[in-house]
Amino acid sequence: MNLKWIYQNDNVNWSELSNLYKIAPLGNKKPNDLKIAFSNSMFKCFVYADKTLIGVGRALADGVDCSYICDVSIHPDYQGKGIGKDIVNKLIEFSKGHNKIILYSNPGKEEFYSKLGFDRMNTAMAIFKNKEQAIAGKFTRKA
Repeated sequence: MNLKWIYQNDNVNWSELSNLYKIAPLGNKKPNDLKIAFSNSMFKCFVYADKTLIGVGRALADGVDCSYICDVSIHPDYQGKGIGKDIVNKLIEFSKGHNKIILYSNPGKEEFYSKLGFDRMNTAMAIFKNKEQAIAGKFTRKA
């Protein structure tokens, strides 16, 4: 499989990226919101098969202490081929030197990320914009 890896977001079609999240399925993310999020992320990976965007991920990082890997998404036709693993490993490589690399994932993906070296955290907490949706999606549990 001939894949093209891009590490900047100069020529990203944000509507195509929005659609990728929808079909992956990782929710509805507006194109302009994605443009802002990726523009504010220190590290990013875009993976193309021919001219089709098939994989993506990003890391918010401060350059020293913390790097937060998020928004890893793979086109359904390409899932299970190691592309997600390669994206996460590339973001880990970019994040080397940080004191901690954190990752937040959808429930049920813990084993996948554990194999990539991530340890489960018992103290993670969040404030969600839409708490009811987060609870319904089992992203959190009621205290």
